[in-house]
Amino acid sequence: MSKTFAISIIETLRQQGFQAYMVGGCVRDLLLKREPADYDIATSATPAQVMEIFPDTYAVGAQFGVVLVPLPEGQRTSGGENILQKGHAVEVATFRSDLGYSDGRRPDEVRFSQDPREDVARRDFTINGMLLDPVSGALLDFVGGRKDLDAGIIRTIGDPERRFAEDKLRMLRAVRFAARFAYAIEAETLAAIQHLAPEIQVVSRERVRDELTKMLTEGHGRRAFLLLDESGLLQHVLPEISAMKGVQQPPEFHPEGDVFAHTLLLLENLPHPCSPALAWGALLHDVGKPATFRVAPDRIRFDDHVDVGVKIAEEICSRLRFSSSDAERVLALVDNHMRFGHVTRMKESTLKRFLRLPGFDEHLELHRADSLASHGHLSTYELLRKKLVEIPPEKMRPEALVTGDDLISAGYPPGPRFREILEAVEDAQLEGRLASRAAALEFVGHEFPL
Repeated sequence: MSKTFAISIIETLRQQGFQAYMVGGCVRDLLLKREPADYDIATSATPAQVMEIFPDTYAVGAQFGVVLVPLPEGQRTSGGENILQKGHAVEVATFRSDLGYSDGRRPDEVRFSQDPREDVARRDFTINGMLLDPVSGALLDFVGGRKDLDAGIIRTIGDPERRFAEDKLRMLRAVRFAARFAYAIEAETLAAIQHLAPEIQVVSRERVRDELTKMLTEGHGRRAFLLLDESGLLQHVLPEISAMKGVQQPPEFHPEGDVFAHTLLLLENLPHPCSPALAWGALLHDVGKPATFRVAPDRIRFDDHVDVGVKIAEEICSRLRFSSSDAERVLALVDNHMRFGHVTRMKESTLKRFLRLPGFDEHLELHRADSLASHGHLSTYELLRKKLVEIPPEKMRPEALVTGDDLISAGYPPGPRFREILEAVEDAQLEGRLASRAAALEFVGHEFPL
């Protein structure tokens, strides 16, 4: 996002006689010497006035005073054809005060204002409530945001229960910001979250999912989930993860502790940046363990925890409105994470099929993090990385020696048996026992006589 472009908007608004400042997260990030993902502007100009000054705009929330001013086409990043996407436009919002939040998300009514103090007073946290004049460098801080930023504190602006009652999602945002910046949640703010935690249920599943995904992929997942637990939110947004607490594991395999401790350590070992699918797969990989825990004569066991885990993960993905493609990737990670323990005993054909799983790099990365969060051994991880380099693509996915048409020509009637025959041929081919079509047809005739 171009800071220069945002400044040019502010200068243009001021030339027209309006107040205008950078506001919110971009000010916070600039003070922290971080590169803002996007820039927001607060102004005394109404949406109609903003749109008159900048004709190429989008009134995405004009009733709330929000207008998007897109970056010039030449300044947009790859994939920036959709200007509504974050980072491809500057959000220009009119100073306002909000009146009533009956749905716990949006104000029932907004009143436009000429006073930036009124605008700041309705925002969420002090560290997000500062205004910056980028021309003079002057900071307008009516809420003590700079002090809290320096002290490492997440604090609501004004009464915390009122702020959270206005938009319940702010409770999750408090946790995410505290995790991202390694800040503490101020005592009254945390107490309000703990009191109102059950009300997170009124927030749409999609908004909850997106906030949790950010926690999981910003590189501070372990701290985020510890705070979710401390705040009381975890049992309401993901009770299946809360259920992991206290579920012991065999210490010879998991010296790190219970399933919850293991899962949070795994999150800490994920790469950053990390795909949402890998992050959710990591979070849910052992979600079937609480339901399958038993103490056998030899040790603690979790029989069929993978199958049970896939079903639970499927329920979670459905509840949080994952797309079918994203859910499929997450479920595949849960379903295959225990197969790594069998790698050294796999036939060559089984190993090659395993290596060519869609998105195998994510499966391998989950195994690496899983290993580091338990026994710490990476021998299987290193072996598979070596195999991926050593086995050429034509050996991993060889061209079929025999097809269904070949089987029909040889007199085999079409039916379920075709799949068994073709898989047997491919197994032999992957193991290096068949190298030609003639040899493959001879193999079929011998192993699967008509």
